[in-house]
Amino acid sequence: MEFHVAVIAGDGIGPEIIREARKVLDKVGSTFGHTFHYEDLLMGGASIDVNGVPLTDETIERAKAADAVLMGSIGGNTSTSPWYQLPPNLRPEAGLLKIRKELKLFANVRPAYLYEELKAACPLRDEIIGDGFDLVIMRELTGGLYFGERGTTEENGVLTAKDTLTYNENEIRRIAVRAFDIAGKRRKKVTSVDKANVLDSSRLWRKVVEEVAKDYPDITLEHMLVDNCAMQLVRDPKQFDVILTENMFGDILSDEASMVTGSIGMLSSASLNETKFGLYEPSHGSAPDIAGQDLANPIATILSAAMMLRYSFDLDQEADSVEAAVKQVLAEGYRTGDIYSNGCIKVGTTQMGDEIAKRIQK
Repeated sequence: MEFHVAVIAGDGIGPEIIREARKVLDKVGSTFGHTFHYEDLLMGGASIDVNGVPLTDETIERAKAADAVLMGSIGGNTSTSPWYQLPPNLRPEAGLLKIRKELKLFANVRPAYLYEELKAACPLRDEIIGDGFDLVIMRELTGGLYFGERGTTEENGVLTAKDTLTYNENEIRRIAVRAFDIAGKRRKKVTSVDKANVLDSSRLWRKVVEEVAKDYPDITLEHMLVDNCAMQLVRDPKQFDVILTENMFGDILSDEASMVTGSIGMLSSASLNETKFGLYEPSHGSAPDIAGQDLANPIATILSAAMMLRYSFDLDQEADSVEAAVKQVLAEGYRTGDIYSNGCIKVGTTQMGDEIAKRIQK
């Protein structure tokens, strides 16, 4: 089979980690008889440098024409990069928000899984970790505070900023359906996270989620306030199966969950629309301080490519082979610096990609 993949390497370590993901995909192709055609697109700081804007209309249209988008990382050093001297709508992250909206990528799926081999990297105590944990955060991606009306005005000589958090019932319903569908294939539990004791948007969120839950009688639904959820993620992460939440809460909680696994460099991410189309990227940022030094962990990007195989291309066996190769490499002791511990084999970005690609098999 042949697939057209739009590739946005992005900024910082993006080009390095994307290179390794493509290496693994090419090995998948040669092993299973597929061909991946890559089309390189610019976004973020890389696009600002060439086009003066973080995302062009041409890039959006070319991304839409692909079967899926594979992305590295967007952004730079916010204190030193000239990109952050620009107005907010022209900074790198503005391109990320825009492409999510233009491609209608409303559902962000972020697994947080603790590998047996990386328990030593987990900051939690052994008695909390137990046999490990395996959860998914389902984050609404195109509504809420990040997409509401905003502005800064001067009132009576005082600067005042305003950001608006808005959700309608249709936006909530469609992400809730996705969460319950995924839970049905896992351990059949959804934890809906909100701030319903304070926010009207959260009260509507809770109402709609409860309506959706009636269509899934075999799935357990619980509600949890976001501050409690943040605490529970470090107190007992094993209790969670699928966490369903709105945009900003999901942004924060998914980063917390990633560090509980030991390193944000391990966590993949898929952003999906109503069809099979998706944008796949690691959960971590661009890490400009280590860019170009062969230090970045490419595993999150490689696992994101595996999610692309599974969700957009329906290649479950191929996705399994990538995930198995990652587990095998970790079991054999290979580690990049962020997950290294004494007695392991320390490798760089390129060698980690090589080792995973070598272990791809039917």
